Amino acid sequence: MDLEAAFQLVGEFGVHQKRMVTILILLQIYMACQSMLIVLVGAIPNYHIEKGSDLTSEDGLIKHVTFTEDISSIVTEWFLVKHHAYKVNLAGSLFFAGVLIGNVLFGPLSDKIGRKPVFLIGLFFEVLFGYVTAFAPSYEVFAVSRLLVGIMNGGMGLVCFVLTQEYVGKSYWALTGTFTNMTFAVGIALFATLGYYVRPWRSLATAANSPGVLFFLLCVTFPESPRWLYSQGLTEQAEQVLQDMASRNGKNRVVVKLKRCMDPSGPAFTGPGVLALVTHSMLRWRTVVLMYVWYACSLVYYGLTMNGSESTGNLYFRVAMFGLVELPAYPLCMYFINKQWAGRRKSVASFLVFAGVSCLFTTWLPLHEGSWFDATSLALLGKLMVSAAFNIVYVYTSELYPTVIRNAGLGICSMSCRLGGILAPFVPSLRGVHQSMPFMTFALTGISAGCLGLILPETLDRPIAETLEELQSPPYQRILEKKVYLFEEDPSKHKVPE
Repeated sequence: MDLEAAFQLVGEFGVHQKRMVTILILLQIYMACQSMLIVLVGAIPNYHIEKGSDLTSEDGLIKHVTFTEDISSIVTEWFLVKHHAYKVNLAGSLFFAGVLIGNVLFGPLSDKIGRKPVFLIGLFFEVLFGYVTAFAPSYEVFAVSRLLVGIMNGGMGLVCFVLTQEYVGKSYWALTGTFTNMTFAVGIALFATLGYYVRPWRSLATAANSPGVLFFLLCVTFPESPRWLYSQGLTEQAEQVLQDMASRNGKNRVVVKLKRCMDPSGPAFTGPGVLALVTHSMLRWRTVVLMYVWYACSLVYYGLTMNGSESTGNLYFRVAMFGLVELPAYPLCMYFINKQWAGRRKSVASFLVFAGVSCLFTTWLPLHEGSWFDATSLALLGKLMVSAAFNIVYVYTSELYPTVIRNAGLGICSMSCRLGGILAPFVPSLRGVHQSMPFMTFALTGISAGCLGLILPETLDRPIAETLEELQSPPYQRILEKKVYLFEEDPSKHKVPE
């Protein structure tokens, strides 16, 4: 039997898989706390500076700067104000730069040596570096620890998402992907709640990091991904994992026997490597389009978030609100992506276009302070739309890549996503050109990405390739849109059966 038939036999989403996937999904709360940590531990309180003070030295800052709010943060501990204020944003940028590095390194690595070892190593060191953050004796140590946490967070999070997909049957990929992203949004709100009750920044960093120890101990016993084992030609090991799943799902009489269509000792099982995304013509153009879609999702997401975060009010409430506003997006995703008339492709395109249009409206409609239809309302609406697109594109990308190259593909796409997040803070400076330029940039990016995404193939109810060779077989050729052949030098090489 093939792999999908085996999953149907042992249970596509049995009791054992539900336990493992639940732990991996709850791990998103820990990851959300690490991602949002700088928002609260880097909070900048109001302060007073004595007139005529010399602030060029650290001693001058300590003597002449008085904080007028009772807030504990790295700003109050290391006096990161005036010419040192940039260090707060630098720490945040270092985290996301680390996430970018982790996406690039861990994706191909897990395709080579396996999902489980890369996942556990990443989680272990993220927890370790998280404690370094909490007990950092100086800003320099704090900043370096945020970079290292970001590397582990980005890499481990990528593999974690892939495992939630590869432990279950394909028909449940959309469900597990949706709950993974939804739990991340809940994690943002829970972190804001934790920050409200745990005010000292070192205690908050410790409390936010400690659940990682429990998650690591729970994940140690997880098996390797049967899909990865099968894609590497390790058929017997894949059978053992599936047989164990069947037993734990209460199907003791089931016998799993996978077809052995490849020789695991052959050279093909060294893995195609990340270069296959460039050398394979079909994957090359698919990757180019997906990278721009991911980049647009990130740029619009963080751009709208920054606009909304400028509103006044309680910091903890604002952080929680911009996490909870994402929740309605996920039921929308689950409804649309499983409908034949919408599917993955049209849903991603539509949500991105709607997010772009919400930005466009800010340049046309006059906004009045105190009105229900103000900049914050548009920011929340736009974030709702782009959150839905973000959620779908994770699942969609997983289905577009064969198993042997899936993590590498997700890693490259996530890298372009982080580039969008890094560039988003610089877009508001375009107001110096024209007041409407920032939102016009977000609007054009979202709309163009939505339109470009329409040339990708639909994957709803279509077979998922395990190897690169399977992309050339008729069942998998049918999932390729003819539009992609516009990029090929010789269209006759890729004929679609009638």
